[in-house]
Amino acid sequence: MTPRIIESLTEISGTYDAVFCDLWGCLHNGVTAFPEAVAAMEAFRDTGGTVVLVTNSPRPSPAVVTQLDGLNVPREIYHAVASSGDAAVDALASGMFGKRIYHIGPQRDESFFQAVSTEDFYRGTDIERVPLEEAEGIVCTGLFDDETETPDDYRATILCGVNKGLKMLCANPDIFVDRGDKRIWCAGGIAQAYEAAGGDARSFGKPHAPIYQLARRRMEEARGESVADDRILCIGDGIATDIAGGMGEGLDTLFITGGLAAEETGTDRQPDPEKLAAFLNRHDLTPTASMGFLR
Repeated sequence: MTPRIIESLTEISGTYDAVFCDLWGCLHNGVTAFPEAVAAMEAFRDTGGTVVLVTNSPRPSPAVVTQLDGLNVPREIYHAVASSGDAAVDALASGMFGKRIYHIGPQRDESFFQAVSTEDFYRGTDIERVPLEEAEGIVCTGLFDDETETPDDYRATILCGVNKGLKMLCANPDIFVDRGDKRIWCAGGIAQAYEAAGGDARSFGKPHAPIYQLARRRMEEARGESVADDRILCIGDGIATDIAGGMGEGLDTLFITGGLAAEETGTDRQPDPEKLAAFLNRHDLTPTASMGFLR
């Protein structure tokens, strides 16, 4: 079954009081913001809608806001941010991955650990980063060098962690994203390989429940009231994260086909209906609506 293909968010936005909108592939491509997507969120907000940006970024939300500023995403178009990093920091601070942690990820993700050590909410949490041989758990926020590396480069690390029985906290469940015109691996790719090797990897972003619980709390804080599930729309380009996650929460979904699935869905400005139907049948998922690009 082919879902409804819409030309503009305004065709369905009147049905909703809030949107949970993905970032990478919907609002920006890792290099710059998409003007039409920015305009769509601004228009929704101007009609009284609440915009919560829900992202699998491993960075806590203040760092995500700073990143968005650099990509020319105006703060005025959204009310709140809920990141995989926020949910993962909560899990790390709880001690469920131990106190002595080996970190896999780039230097730019330093804000993840700064949140644990500096925010009043986590005061007294004692997390120490150590070599793998001394670790009680692993935190993966990404690849050390996502421009050149793949999960295959982490075989030795993965085998060591699995053999030691270490749990892995995956701060970004995305397998890959498109940075400009280049597809790069994310932490989810390493977590997938860790599980394939027999390890225990836990994820806290989409499609898992913790990030949606956080998004609902931040939506309610922004609006000063709760919103019924049938008045929330999840927007995203990841079929296995944004769409599967939203549907799993009982929420309506808008699939942006021009992101990760552009080739499979034959998306130019809009998806090819037959290719879109075949793609969705392979994933056994039917979003509420689809469009090529958020606008």
